[in-house]
Amino acid sequence: MPDRSHFSMIRGFHLADWFTLANAACGMAAIFAAMASLRGDVANLLLATAFIPCAFVFDVLDGRIARWRQQQSALGRELDSLADVISFGVAPAVIGYAAGMHGVWDAIVLGYFVCCGVSRLARYNITAEALSRESDAGKVKYFEGTPIPTSLILVLIVAYAAWTGRVGDTLWLGHVELGPWTLHPLVLMFALSGSLMISKTLRIPKL
Repeated sequence: MPDRSHFSMIRGFHLADWFTLANAACGMAAIFAAMASLRGDVANLLLATAFIPCAFVFDVLDGRIARWRQQQSALGRELDSLADVISFGVAPAVIGYAAGMHGVWDAIVLGYFVCCGVSRLARYNITAEALSRESDAGKVKYFEGTPIPTSLILVLIVAYAAWTGRVGDTLWLGHVELGPWTLHPLVLMFALSGSLMISKTLRIPKL
């Protein structure tokens, strides 16, 4: 017999939640395509980068739909955060790795980027209520640090590099040897993005 709790959970989903799940599905598709590109298939790498703008569209739509239908919920917020970790945290890091940023220093930087994204989302979730109380309208007016979907910019840069054939051994800026390990300077854009996400002094107006 199927577990009835599973069906009740599905019935508890709102329309916006299905768009959030589509966001997560795009992120996973990007990861799989990036993994396939490790065999040297640039077409799969380009496909991986194409899934992230799709995830961004679903991410925007789920919020708009939730506000339109007045169905915002704690479940929806948690789903959104988990989907964003996949699509705008893990997936861009895997895409960067697949593009040629696979030295040990690169892996450390990409791991730092993902951890910053996770921390950024966790901090927002616990501070959103406090920030909304500060607002007369009861809504969050600004983000502390850059939102994690801004990693779309990194993906577009990698997509252009892949389109022009500058991935792998021909990655822009080349590589340097720091001690026993390799660093591709292009990976530092992930370090910058991650650092901006966790900044507490940078305030971004929420549209």
